[in-house]
Amino acid sequence: MHNFVPSSKYQQEGDGCRMEQQQTAKEHNEPERLYPDLAFNVERMELEFLGCSDIMYRNCSIDGTNRATLIYVDGMCDTHAVDEFVLQPLLEHFRRSTKVNEGREAELKEVFIPTLQIRIVYDTKEVIQAVLRGETVIFTEGNAFAMVASLIKMEKRSIEEATSEKVVRGPRDAFMETLRTNTSLLRRRIRSSKLKLESMTLGSITETDIVIGYMEGIVKESLIKEVRARLQKIQIDGVIHSSNIEEYIEDNVFSPFPQIQNTERPDVAVSSLLEGKVIIITDNTPFVLIVPMTYWSGLQAVDDYTDRFMYATFVRWIRYTFVHTSLLLPSLYVALTTYHLQVVPTPLVVSIAFAREGVPLPAVFEALIMEFIFEGLREAGIRLPQQVGPAVSIAGALVIGQAVVAAGIISTPMVIIVSLTGIASFAFPLYNLGAAYRMLRFPLLIAAGILGFYGIVLFLIMLSVHMVTLKPFGIPYMAPYAPLSMENLNDVLVRAPKYKMRRLMPWLTNGKTERFPKRTK
Repeated sequence: MHNFVPSSKYQQEGDGCRMEQQQTAKEHNEPERLYPDLAFNVERMELEFLGCSDIMYRNCSIDGTNRATLIYVDGMCDTHAVDEFVLQPLLEHFRRSTKVNEGREAELKEVFIPTLQIRIVYDTKEVIQAVLRGETVIFTEGNAFAMVASLIKMEKRSIEEATSEKVVRGPRDAFMETLRTNTSLLRRRIRSSKLKLESMTLGSITETDIVIGYMEGIVKESLIKEVRARLQKIQIDGVIHSSNIEEYIEDNVFSPFPQIQNTERPDVAVSSLLEGKVIIITDNTPFVLIVPMTYWSGLQAVDDYTDRFMYATFVRWIRYTFVHTSLLLPSLYVALTTYHLQVVPTPLVVSIAFAREGVPLPAVFEALIMEFIFEGLREAGIRLPQQVGPAVSIAGALVIGQAVVAAGIISTPMVIIVSLTGIASFAFPLYNLGAAYRMLRFPLLIAAGILGFYGIVLFLIMLSVHMVTLKPFGIPYMAPYAPLSMENLNDVLVRAPKYKMRRLMPWLTNGKTERFPKRTK
């Protein structure tokens, strides 16, 4: 806060005492109190917000005497509500009042009953934070406090369909950038007082609002304490979106696998809450963090639970096949064509050899070049404007693929392999997990090009050991397969009927083992 220097008209005997008290409060890191002098409080606010053209000051005067001053941020406050519920009641109150009394908190609060939310604050820092949140602050003459009215009205987009998690049959609403809108979407689905939403702020400059959500009686107490502790340890000047928090609280930042799930779907967040997980909602971002995350939860889609269980299981197996194909297919092709032709049927060997005739590069370099080109086209399609992005990426893939084959730089089978791999990589329900697999594809290709099948097996063993040893927030990453829990396997490789998915994962819950009672016949 700036050091306040009062103007000449306030150079009186009492001002020296007030300035000395302010300096003492700053030195001891104590709250800086407000004073009964209206002009003194307002001038301090003007100095604090010097150069802030969006900070508005409105005086409430009777008979030429300023009795109150309203401070708010233009564009974050409902000015019509301020006129109707604050300014007009104040003027009417002052017209009826014959003198200025001190300590009239209760009396003044009754004036603003229509605003629903009114509170009293006594120190300068709270006033500044209230103004920056979009609330209206009212200073009155003769009172060493300020009244804060919650009349926030900021421009925001309407609730729309989730763009990163498309569904066929599920709900169409998605989280948005407004914190209270996001919490209301959860309350609409969980009408229980056991849903706890704890607030805190992060960022020494941005003072971003954060909400920790969990289900009391289901979630493990140690998990809540761990989440709180990790968030409170974050020392950062600004939190722009939820990803700023993610790397500060995850267990192993050097792991390629995501250990914190993110979603923009309220139904996914609610399902996670009912499983005993904790969610973190960040203001100004539509993506909610879910902790802890397991490997299998990253492979489960919303449609798995809106379709019939037989079809959901069938589609889940197709997804698992494509997911692991996106990682292994190029490496298997390189290993087979370079070191292990004896295991390939002879007609296929002849066909591959004929297609590779005249190609100057080894298979591993072919694969690396094509993978780089494919990833570049994917990135270009994302960054280009929406109207031209898909067309450019598709046209680029066709033209480049045809050109490199015609030029004899890349063989036709390699183009087919890379194309199938690219299609398979789109089957990931969670973008972060798909990015991890796309990144791991390159070292696996190199291992296959150097050691063949032995390189692939060694790489997969190291990868499996790493995944098994991961324990985000103390929860095994590969649960319920490692460690094995037979009771929780009915929602991993298969999707059992919902009335059979009664068991909760014991690593997440606080003693609660069943979602609901057994099915009655």
